[in-house]
Amino acid sequence: QVQLVESGGGLVQPGGSLRLSCAASGSTFRSMWMFWIRQAPGKGLEWFSTINIGGGTIRYTDSVGGRFTISRDDAKNTLYLQMSNLKSEDTAVYYCAGGGLGDGLTWGQGTQVTVSS
Repeated sequence: QVQLVESGGGLVQPGGSLRLSCAASGSTFRSMWMFWIRQAPGKGLEWFSTINIGGGTIRYTDSVGGRFTISRDDAKNTLYLQMSNLKSEDTAVYYCAGGGLGDGLTWGQGTQVTVSS
C-alpha cells in the first residue's frame, strides 16, 4: 500500500514563499489523482488544489489561486506545492492525499505551515 510523507513546512514571514513536497512510496503514484488539503486552527478541512493523473488538469480554490502552484514528478514519485505571497490566513496543517480511480484516498501525516512576522 502506498504511503505519503509531506515535508517542507515551517515558519515564514508574510509575503514569503515555501515549497512543500509529498513523497510517495511504491509504484502506483503515477496512477493517482493527488490533492492538497489544509486545516487552519479551529477550522475544517479545505481541499484547495487537485492534479490529475498525468498532470494535465489542475484546479485551485479562489483562496490560493494565483499564489500556489501544484505539480507532480512521476519519475520521482513526488507531489509539490509551491506557495508564494503567503498570508497569515495560510497558517494551517497541510496534507497531501491521493488515490487511483475508484480507490480510497491515502493521506500523509501533515506538515505545519505558520505564516507570521
